[in-house]
Amino acid sequence: MYPDELKYTTEHEWVRQPGEADGSVRIGITHYAQDALGDIVYVSLPEVGDDVEAGSTCGELESTKSVSDVYAPLTGKVVARNDALDATPELVNNDPYG
Repeated sequence: MYPDELKYTTEHEWVRQPGEADGSVRIGITHYAQDALGDIVYVSLPEVGDDVEAGSTCGELESTKSVSDVYAPLTGKVVARNDALDATPELVNNDPYG
């Protein structure tokens, strides 16, 4: 259930190094986190170009149960975001590692 190639935080975020030449990584939340939240109905993500600092809030997930912050697992600059989550936030539930 938890892919071995990922690095995990105690706040249930994960980091994947996709092997990009520029050193960029992909982040997300664990299956446990999305399951605890329930049906995700809204996702707020940082914009491309935003700076994020490890441990600071970098996004927000709203579910039918609650609202939860997403914490940056590392310090860096946002180079891409999953715009599909704007229209289909339930993708977080359907494929938290995708």
